[in-house]
Amino acid sequence: MSTAKTIGFIGFGAMASRMATNLKKAGFAAVAYTPSGKGGDENTAFLPSPADVARTADIVLVCVPDDEALSASMYGPQGALAGMPEGGLLLNTSSVSPEAAQALLDAGQKLKVSVVDCPVSGSTPEADSASLVVLAGGSEDDMARAKPVFDAIGRLTIHAGPAGSGARLKLVINGIMGAGLAAVAEGIAYGLAAGLDRTMLFDALDNMAVISPHHKRKIKMAKEGDFSPQFPTRLMQKDMRLLLDACARLAVPVPTMAAVTQEFSLTRRAAADADYSALIGVLENIVANDP
Repeated sequence: MSTAKTIGFIGFGAMASRMATNLKKAGFAAVAYTPSGKGGDENTAFLPSPADVARTADIVLVCVPDDEALSASMYGPQGALAGMPEGGLLLNTSSVSPEAAQALLDAGQKLKVSVVDCPVSGSTPEADSASLVVLAGGSEDDMARAKPVFDAIGRLTIHAGPAGSGARLKLVINGIMGAGLAAVAEGIAYGLAAGLDRTMLFDALDNMAVISPHHKRKIKMAKEGDFSPQFPTRLMQKDMRLLLDACARLAVPVPTMAAVTQEFSLTRRAAADADYSALIGVLENIVANDP
C-alpha cells in the first residue's frame, strides 16, 4: 500500500465522511477540518484549521461545496496551502469551476505542492459502497501517488487529462444527469395531468430501458415522496450554473441546459436541501393543484 498513512480531510460532510470510512478500512487514518468543528464521524479527530490538517496529514483531500468554500479553506495563513510541505499532495474532490481548479493548481505549483482535481461521480449510496467514479485531472506521477486513495473510495478512476480536466468532465456529467432528471420530471408531470394512474406510471417508467438506473432510483424516491438528500438540490443547481458559465466562456450554445438550470433554481427555492429529484415532486405538486 502507499507509504501515506493519514488522510487530512478539508470538509467532512455526507460524502467525505463516507470516503473516510472506506479509507480507514483500507488502512489509512483520518483527521479533518470543518468550519463547525464537527462532521459525520465521531471517531475522526477534528483540528482547528485547514493548515493544521495539512501539517498533520500525508495527503490532503478537499471536499467542499463550491468555489467560495474552496477559496476560504485553501488560502491565507490558516488555509491548507499554508500548512502543506514542499512535495505534498492535495486531492481536490470538490465540484468547482474550472477557473477555481486552475487557480488552486497554480497556487500549488508556486509552493511545489502537487494538486489533482478529482471530483467524483456518484451520490451517498456509491460513497457508502466505495463505488464512486473518480474523475481526475493531473500528471501520471500524481495519479500514481493518488491511486491508493482513489482505489479505496471508488470502483473506477478516469484519468481525464492534465490538471483541470477532472473539473470539466464533472460538469459534463452532471449537466447530462440534471437534464435527464428534468426530462423524467416533465414526462411524469404530463402523465399525471393527463389522468394516468400514478402507481402505474411510476412502475412503468421503472421498467423502461431508456431511463438510466440512476434516474430509476430517483423515480422510486419520488413515488414514495422520499427526497432524502443523496445529492442535494442546492448542489445540482450550483453545478448547472457552473456549466452554463463554462459554456458561455467558450461560446457553446446550451439552450436545454439553460432551461434545466431554471428548473433547478425553482426547486432550490422550494427544497434546497432535499435530493435534486425533488423537481419531480415540485412539478407533481403543480399539476395536482392545477384548477
